[in-house]
Amino acid sequence: MAVEIDPHALDGFEKDSFSADGQTHDVYRVGAGPAVIVIHEIPGITPLVAAFARKVAERGMTAVMPHLFGTPGRQPAGSYVMAEMARACVSREFATLALGKTSPITRFLRELASHEFTTCGGPGVGAVGMCLTGGFALAMAVDPVMIAPVLSQPSMPFALNASRKRALGISDDDLRVVKDRASEGLCVMGLRFTGDKAVPGERFARLREELGDNFVGVEIDSSQSNPWGYRKGAHSVLTEDYSDAPGSPTRQALDDVLSFFATKLGVD
Repeated sequence: MAVEIDPHALDGFEKDSFSADGQTHDVYRVGAGPAVIVIHEIPGITPLVAAFARKVAERGMTAVMPHLFGTPGRQPAGSYVMAEMARACVSREFATLALGKTSPITRFLRELASHEFTTCGGPGVGAVGMCLTGGFALAMAVDPVMIAPVLSQPSMPFALNASRKRALGISDDDLRVVKDRASEGLCVMGLRFTGDKAVPGERFARLREELGDNFVGVEIDSSQSNPWGYRKGAHSVLTEDYSDAPGSPTRQALDDVLSFFATKLGVD
């Protein structure tokens, strides 16, 4: 089967590389203004992830996409998704099964955020993680430069039992730092479909318990009778399962995310 790569998916992006914590990754940037780190989902920087980054840039911010795995611009076909998921699961950089542990890759992402803060200016940096990387934005919030973290369908650690359904993919020490920052005004945003078993409601309930009113959870109805026709297995709020129809919950969620970034980063 031919590999489907959109040759125009990254048109307009500038590519360079960034090294930190013993790692080097390519980084794609578009736009100008304060930085938002767009951490792609499984299987990689798909055309729809790149399209979301462009929307961030259109709101007056610099979208910064580190390439962590997969092939940039490649469509998310089934076998490709499974292969990249398997690769992430065995990687030491992604704590996909561990409880009470922050993924090591977040150290690289925090350094990248600090670099972009110095380069792009503004009051701080925003970030959005998606799917396997969804919780990374929460872990990055231990750093004071991270002032607008968004968790889109945070699916790590895998929700295999009751304790894992409530797990946040962050160490206890890091969670205490984030809670302290929330008590001082840090706001965290989260997105999920209600029928998404990979991101159970218990995980958002835990975030509300830990962060109180400083967690803004957006939960989109994906029940069988939902009026917008979201599929039963809907997962990717901002990309693959996104509907741009006027008035749709995903369109509203996108608008809310962009407004959250713009407000916190001072570009509205």
